[in-house]
Amino acid sequence: MDLRQMQYVVQLAKERNFSRAAEKLHIAQPSLSQQLSKLENELGVLLFSRTTNSVEPTHAGTVFIEKAAVILDAVEQLRQEMDDLAQMRKGRLIVGSLPITGAHVLPHVLPVFRARYPEIEVTLVEDTTSRLEQLTAGGQTDLSLLSLPLGDPSLTWEPLIEEEIILAVPPRHRLAGRTGGVEVAELSGEPFIVLKKGQGFRKITLDLCLEAGIEPRIVFESGNIETVQSLVAAGMGIAFVPQMVARAPGTPFSPVYLRLASAPTRTLVIASRSGRYLSKAARAFIETLRETAPGAATPSPGKSGG
Repeated sequence: MDLRQMQYVVQLAKERNFSRAAEKLHIAQPSLSQQLSKLENELGVLLFSRTTNSVEPTHAGTVFIEKAAVILDAVEQLRQEMDDLAQMRKGRLIVGSLPITGAHVLPHVLPVFRARYPEIEVTLVEDTTSRLEQLTAGGQTDLSLLSLPLGDPSLTWEPLIEEEIILAVPPRHRLAGRTGGVEVAELSGEPFIVLKKGQGFRKITLDLCLEAGIEPRIVFESGNIETVQSLVAAGMGIAFVPQMVARAPGTPFSPVYLRLASAPTRTLVIASRSGRYLSKAARAFIETLRETAPGAATPSPGKSGG
């Protein structure tokens, strides 16, 4: 049994398909099958049950996969630490990001980081809050940009940006001319447009309504905050949005933005697994984030027509 075989098993478990796993591993499918059979013969157990349509881990396979993932992660951390001790400039960094955050924060960060560290390869992983927490806790990202609260206790974090949450309404909405802050309780019965389940900002929306004693009447769900805003501008409902995504006045399909009386905020954080070794590349990226990311958080907008 060697590390290469562990990698094969872990990848096959992710893909549940020999041809896709072989493609990701850059080997021929027969070679993958041969190596798996060789390992199973050595261990004396079946790691996967194979049928015509699927490949599923057995009980022994599940135990092996969990242990192998820990070993592979430890080897990768050791490699990174040795690279740092050798003061190697080259490296690879895997950064997780929420779609909202990635679209509005990373354009401020990545050009600066690339200019400073051109030989460090950065791989971006965009996913839902719940999935990113799993990936970060499992060491499949070096660090991730998430919003509080975090659900996984194995993660550690440091604050990056605190931004206000604002209300987006259609241009002809009854509140569009409001000059003062809007109470969330006033929105009872309004049609809400929210992000899909698994998105952290969806939970923020539901929590704000819960705190105000109302239940949002959800009429549309989307996986994209820009789609949410366009639907609001088209008169299909209202939505809470982070201030960084607010569209400039005059932008096509722009809602009217209003402040909430309670001035709620969300906190974006840099998260990583507690106790995980952070490479020099990761620490350099965090430093670049601290310097550049606040530029994404613009002042709270006033009303704007669409």
